[in-house]
Amino acid sequence: MDDADPRPGQQGNANSIIPHSRPFIDEEDVRSVADVVRSGNLAQGERVEAFERSVARFLHQKGGAAVSSGTAGLHLALQALGVHEGDAVAMPSYVCSALLHATESVGARPVLVDGSDEGYNLDPEDLERLGGRLPRGLAAVIVPHAFGSLCDISKVRDAVGDVPVVEDCAQAIGDPVVGLGDVIVCSFYATKMMTTGEGGMVLSRDDGVIDRIRDMRDYDMKPDHRARFNYKMTDLQAALGLSQLKKLPKFVDRRRELSRLYGREQRTCYRYVLPTSDLESALNRFERKGIHARRPVYAPLHQYLGLPDSDFPKTSRAMRTALSIPLYPALTDADVTRIRNAMREIFP
Repeated sequence: MDDADPRPGQQGNANSIIPHSRPFIDEEDVRSVADVVRSGNLAQGERVEAFERSVARFLHQKGGAAVSSGTAGLHLALQALGVHEGDAVAMPSYVCSALLHATESVGARPVLVDGSDEGYNLDPEDLERLGGRLPRGLAAVIVPHAFGSLCDISKVRDAVGDVPVVEDCAQAIGDPVVGLGDVIVCSFYATKMMTTGEGGMVLSRDDGVIDRIRDMRDYDMKPDHRARFNYKMTDLQAALGLSQLKKLPKFVDRRRELSRLYGREQRTCYRYVLPTSDLESALNRFERKGIHARRPVYAPLHQYLGLPDSDFPKTSRAMRTALSIPLYPALTDADVTRIRNAMREIFP
């Protein structure tokens, strides 16, 4: 079972491939899922409810609604906030395409923001400059914490006023400071901070938002007809999530330790991203050493929308220079030694 690869501190095969991402799955996780299989209650049920309560407590929210993916969570969050066809939703360009898909799913117009000088998060000053260019104004802003580095939600609020903030914590759950948005969206995909395989959750301090999302994630046995979806999480996934959540603080500690060993300690550190003057060469050199490094973002959103790179200079620079190396709790000490040695050779 690939997901149960060597644990931190164990010896690894010096000739094996080190993947860019890999979940940490232990026997407690396996037993938790096996118990659900034996029970016969596999779909959404008591364990989903328990998982929702546990994550809500962890993030200091009033409630949560578990869903089938982080993308589904973003879609329902926008709907629950009343974002309609033709509305504008702001988001960074340097981010995965899930934000774009969720926005277009509600018929809204994505409005893209360049990155900041300090890192890879959206630039609140660029966000503030959008106001004069939007005749209908913003209906929402989606704020990811890029690679686990926190975006300053207070500066975002200063820029957008009363516009609802959807805080995308897919890469930052585990940091004690997250959870300041009007709506919080988490992803539990296999490579995220903790996993349910696939899956996500929407959380809020507003009971009304959570009630609307719970209504929309399931289309069956409803008293009226309106847009609803099959976005449910299963008890199988939730059982794994409950087991993983108990280990999340240790996961974060291990990630922080790894970032320190690589040379720059970070608080949560979902990805360890390095600037490089020759990105293609660095990717190829890591590959030849059996280490899968990657571009942390496959393509910026402005390129998907056919917008010029010149309108997003900081994002475009990140696409030319940013390189992500393996960093996750399942790395062995031997893996880390190989990666550090490769870094010294490739970045002398």
